[in-house]
Amino acid sequence: MASVSKATADDVSRVRARGAGGDGQARSEGVSIGVILGFPADIADELQRWRASFGDPMAGVIPAHITLVTTTMTQDWEATRRHVREIARKQAPFNVTVAGTGSFRPVSPVVFLNVEDGFGDCVSLHRKLQSGPLERELPFAYHPHVTVAHDVAPESLDEAETALKDYRATFPVASMGLYEHDDNGIWQLREELDFGTAPDDDRGPDGSAAVR
Repeated sequence: MASVSKATADDVSRVRARGAGGDGQARSEGVSIGVILGFPADIADELQRWRASFGDPMAGVIPAHITLVTTTMTQDWEATRRHVREIARKQAPFNVTVAGTGSFRPVSPVVFLNVEDGFGDCVSLHRKLQSGPLERELPFAYHPHVTVAHDVAPESLDEAETALKDYRATFPVASMGLYEHDDNGIWQLREELDFGTAPDDDRGPDGSAAVR
């Protein structure tokens, strides 16, 4: 599994959402950002309980998610926000099915749920997002997944891989979250961007989407 990414296991560590929208100010010093797909609350809670049961200390602060863009530095916040908004605007909602387990061992001590339905959508979104102001060389090929155990004892990784091997859940995805890694090492939600719609500040006075 050396060709897949280990970084996405904890891309949203210590997530604390402070709300969508952002401050609209330029960030000339650079901003470290990430983009993820969140999960419905009931599935996220279930997977959080599983992750905690394997002894993962980050279970309480990392919600279940699929990373689209791992930690990436941008020097132009406004250009980045426009870039991510435009991709969200053109993306249709889709279904995701997570099923069965895999592992990045021995490259990285990670056990994950596979993404079945929606795999191609995630790869396509990643390629579109990791361009323009977010373009960079990645050390591993992108591989969408959902981490369920990371950096725990080998026997706990074995347990996770076995316990969830028959797990399956399907849910719709209709938005993606744009996060900033702040000076305190915490991931802050800057905007939750609905797919297939223009953001509020692109709408006309009557609430209709602006014509482009």
